[in-house]
Amino acid sequence: MNGTAIENFVCVIFNVSFMNCTWHVGRTASEDTQYFLYWKTSGKEDFTGCQNYITDNWGRHTGCRFQNVTIKNKRAYFLVNGSRSGQNIQPYEKRIMLYKIEKLTPPLNVTVNCTEASHSCEIQWQPPHTSHVKRHACFKYEIVIENKADPEKIIKNASKTGSDIPGNSYIFGSFSAEKRYSVKIRATDNGCLVSTSWGEWSTPVEFGKELTFTSSYMLFLISVLAASLILFLCTINIYLKKTSATVPQPRDAFHKISVMDFQTEHKNELTKHETEEIITIIEEVA
Repeated sequence: MNGTAIENFVCVIFNVSFMNCTWHVGRTASEDTQYFLYWKTSGKEDFTGCQNYITDNWGRHTGCRFQNVTIKNKRAYFLVNGSRSGQNIQPYEKRIMLYKIEKLTPPLNVTVNCTEASHSCEIQWQPPHTSHVKRHACFKYEIVIENKADPEKIIKNASKTGSDIPGNSYIFGSFSAEKRYSVKIRATDNGCLVSTSWGEWSTPVEFGKELTFTSSYMLFLISVLAASLILFLCTINIYLKKTSATVPQPRDAFHKISVMDFQTEHKNELTKHETEEIITIIEEVA
């Protein structure tokens, strides 16, 4: 049944002894297609089936996870077969040299010792950890040193072989005590049974002058924020005082007139009338 075999089969060994193998389902594979992976590292051995499958949304096997894998210059034999609707599908077979698919771990124990008088630093490290290579000369390294004041400026970016860096060390001769740097290292093969792909980067190690400008900048930023907060609170306080001032209330047109209000108003009318009569009499006498 053409198009039912898996495609893009890839295996990677990482963290020394873990291995992941993944694949894509066949072009004509239906939802009920199922795959099974078997492997062995010697022609005299029996095939061992996968114990920890990776599945897709339809439950089809699309990969396998392995633990406790040892390389030891072994060639592995992989077989993926399966079935669809009760019928066998096209099998897939592949042979792989295990050391070629290893993703090297980062170099270990990276340290930096600087001498201000000589304007140089000695960077040292240990080879990455593997299950089959013990010789230091089997690795070469890439070293990247960055100026932290200008992260985009790469001071050193070069591959160095084991013979160029005796004893897994490198002398950085452009050191300035007034600057801050970081260094990271990764490894690859140097003519042994090691993967030719670059391994993982080590965690960056910083060295040189402390970045004091950062603390000064933070103090300035805190001062600006504090001043802005005080100004904001003062503005809010002034606004609240203005809006809370007494505002004359309009007379309620529907306010009920009490007896006391009526008597007071009537008394005022009488007083006003008597005053007008007195003024009138005075005008007539005059």
